[in-house]
Formats: sequence, structure tokens, C-alpha cells
Amino acid sequence: MRLGMLARCDATELDKVQRLGLRCFEWVRFEDSPCGTRHDDWKSGATAIAGEAKRRDLRISAIAAWYRNTLDPKQSDTARSVMERAIDVAAHLGIRTVGAFTGALIDTTIDERGGGPVYALAEKSIPTAAKFWRPIAQRAGDLGVRIAFEHCPQGQWHQPIAHWNLAGQPALWPQLFDAIGLDNVGIEWDAGHLVCQMIDPLQNIREFGKRIFHVHAKDGWINEPLLRRYGLCHPGVAEHRFPGLGQSNWAQIVHELIRAGYDSDLNIEGWHDPIYRDRLEETGLRIAKQTLEPLIIGTE
Repeated sequence: MRLGMLARCDATELDKVQRLGLRCFEWVRFEDSPCGTRHDDWKSGATAIAGEAKRRDLRISAIAAWYRNTLDPKQSDTARSVMERAIDVAAHLGIRTVGAFTGALIDTTIDERGGGPVYALAEKSIPTAAKFWRPIAQRAGDLGVRIAFEHCPQGQWHQPIAHWNLAGQPALWPQLFDAIGLDNVGIEWDAGHLVCQMIDPLQNIREFGKRIFHVHAKDGWINEPLLRRYGLCHPGVAEHRFPGLGQSNWAQIVHELIRAGYDSDLNIEGWHDPIYRDRLEETGLRIAKQTLEPLIIGTE
């Protein structure tokens, strides 16, 4: 297990990963890279990117391929093309995991009393999601690649409310996995999303550890005084934070991941902390590194 961060595959970003003393990264903004679907000669681009990573002794833990709504009919064809290309690139370079959002159907009715939209329950999307994802996952499995769904709920207040990513509700994971029916489909795990929904990260690992294929190292924080005063659906009650600044016990998280047989890396996800962002982003990354690094020494 190595410690890294989310990063684009350009020299500036990879130099930053190396300068921070990190040893791996998840490749983000894939579609904007030389391997995206606009480029026919993707193999030369992939080889060049792999060379730049190797020159800095960085491992590419996963490819972050598609984080929009795959089940939106206006996006589905593009999503399929991007996922197929990412799978091909991953197989070519020996990257084991490709990450994505599951997506959800946007099905609304109008509440006659209130005049506003009412969203259908996310579980109604599962048959459509399975139909979309099963052939993609089968193709990935044939090439030795896994698909990992990030469980960001994409709703207000960090909750799965009127949202468009059904994996954002962990209660639906067993139904989703059963509907797709393939062992190479799992989770891109993030403690921050669980904390913000008041779900115990440790219990979640104990239940779904075998399906955790990649980890975004991010934490969360519930402001208890605000929660008691306003409830969960209020600005500032639930926040995403860097590891070391949130409420999770990362020693126990790593312990449970290892117990579950986790075989990939921890990649710090920034950009979300309400304080350690913008000019303080690197400070937050360093705090996360200091928090996590002692826990994974010797696990590689």
C-alpha cells in the first residue's frame, strides 16, 4: 500500500506529487489527457505518461474516468466510450482499477399540493444501471481490470437527496452488486461521504471490505451543535476535511482495510476542506500525509 493523491497526468502535477513525498496517484481528468477519446493514437500517450510516472517512481493506482451521470440519456454514449477507452488504457499499462459514478435515472413527478418535483427513489435506477454497467464490467474483467464506483451522493448538504449517483446510498450496494452480477465491480471508498451521512466507516469496511478496490483518503466532520440546532440539512453541519482534520480514526480504518485484504493504495483527495484549500491546499495535503504515512509503512 502506497500513499498518494489525486492528480492529472502532466509534468507539473506529477512533480507536485513527488515534491510532497508521495508515491502514487489516481489519474484524474482522464478524458482531457492524451489518452482521451479524442485521440486515436492513445497508446503512445499512455506509454509516455507511464514513463513520466516511472521516472518519478510513482505508481498509477487507478484511473478516474467518468464522474458524471452515466444514466442520463444525453451522456450515456459518451460515458460508455470514455469508460471503454479508460479500460483499454488501464489494461495496456497494468493499472488494475477504473473509477466512475454509477449514475441514476432522473425520474420526477409534480407534487400537486406543493407544485414542486418529487424524485423517484434511487433504487428504481438499479435495473437500468445494471444493463449499462454489466457489459462494460464484463469487458473490463476480460482484460483484468476492475470497476470501482465512487459513492459521492451528489445531493445537497452531502446527502443522497434528489441525487444522481445511486452508489451514494450504501444501503443499495448489495442490490447493485447482485444486479450486475460480476466480482470485478466494487467501490471507490471515501470515509468523508460516510461520515457526512453519519455512517460508521469501520462498520462499512467490515461489511463491504472485499468490494473496496480503491480508497480516496478524505474525512468528514459533523458539527454537533449545528446538528442539534438545525438538523442535518443545513449548511455547515456536514463538512469534508483532510485526514487528520476530521472525525475518523484512520489507524482503525487502515487496520480494517488490511484485515479485509485491501490490495491498493490510499490517495488523498483535496479540494473540499472548507479551510485548507486554495492557498492552504498543500498544507492540508501535508497534514493528511503526516496522519496516514506512519500507518502504511511496510504494507507495500
